[in-house]
Amino acid sequence: MSNLREYLLQKKGAVTSWRNKIRDDGSQPAQLSARVSAEGRTGVRRIRVRDFQIIFDSGPELAGHSLGPGSQEMQLGVLGTCLTHIFLTQAALQDVPLDTINVEVTANIDHRGGHPGFEDVPVYPVNVRYTAHIESPASPEQIAALHEAVERTCPIYNFLINPQTIQGQIEHTRTAA
Repeated sequence: MSNLREYLLQKKGAVTSWRNKIRDDGSQPAQLSARVSAEGRTGVRRIRVRDFQIIFDSGPELAGHSLGPGSQEMQLGVLGTCLTHIFLTQAALQDVPLDTINVEVTANIDHRGGHPGFEDVPVYPVNVRYTAHIESPASPEQIAALHEAVERTCPIYNFLINPQTIQGQIEHTRTAA
């Protein structure tokens, strides 16, 4: 493939086929899974998802080695990659030609959050913003419709903007001191 427009033709066929399969075979909700472990000597967090591994780390100010992004940074990247993927998917389905798509995601974080005197400051990123940089011969109306479809169907975007219930539990195995 030589360009993004050609890829969108392939993408349309794949997505249409996948959607038809889901419709026709009675697919049920799938369970997603990720496993994270901390390595002893470095504190590096290794995420395992299917057959893939991603390393997360902190900077030296938190006893890390900067061997990978931090969790908050990666969350922005996860949002950006999902938005990009859904822009591609929706562009393919809507026959919107794209020459380039780049999504930039930014946020602010106040590292004082939760510390004494700053209990009311959020400990999480705030003011999350994204900009999709698109080069395309499409009309402004086509791009607006594409944008609306992306925000309506992007799983991570919707996961982040809608309240979630997260349940946690501890399984404790006591070891010798």
